[in-house]
Amino acid sequence: MSRSPAQLPLGVGLRDDATFANFHPGPSATLVDHLTRQLDDDGEPFLYLWGGEGVGRSHLLQAACHAASDRDRRALYLPLEELGHFPPLMLEEVERLDLVAIDDLERVVGRKRWEEALFHAFNRLRDAGKRLVIAAEAPPRQLAVKLPDLASRLTWGMTFHVQGLGDDDRLTALQLRARVRGMQLPDEVARYILHRGPRRLEALFDALETLDRASLSAQRKLTIPFVKQALGW
Repeated sequence: MSRSPAQLPLGVGLRDDATFANFHPGPSATLVDHLTRQLDDDGEPFLYLWGGEGVGRSHLLQAACHAASDRDRRALYLPLEELGHFPPLMLEEVERLDLVAIDDLERVVGRKRWEEALFHAFNRLRDAGKRLVIAAEAPPRQLAVKLPDLASRLTWGMTFHVQGLGDDDRLTALQLRARVRGMQLPDEVARYILHRGPRRLEALFDALETLDRASLSAQRKLTIPFVKQALGW
């Protein structure tokens, strides 16, 4: 039986739906390939990914942790947007884990205690032969890192730009998410949701969850009239 990814006592865990199986990579297919192979013997030990809001950075980091757990490896997900206001004590002894995924790096950049803790954690993970993946809103050289040694470490390994999806890929992503939920989402209905719904993909997935519940409750197939009724459009 695989072990669950390491959980923080602060209650920060992983979303059940944040997996590679329901993520449509679009132009980020190479990144997803490296993330899925990171724990292999020939996998890249350090990956850095960056991109704007809503492109799936957090989803990918959590998916990597789920994948590690499926392989009976220990993983820890650290979203610094939620944890950055705490002292960096959660970085102590991270080298005992197999994979550490640090999200929202920009939230602690410029803070001496955090930068020093990240630098030492990076070194311990490297020396122990463990894996690290970091996500931020900007590439390493555009972050205002004050500690030169940390700035240098962030340029090691491989850096990937997570790009947003075009309309065709957004349609594919929406239908993939529907399939994973066991929903039948016809092309014309999916196109209507994309045209009428919010631009952010995460918000579209939330709408899909609402439709799933409404469809099950009403025992109705997804049609454009039903979508209009269920979502109040």
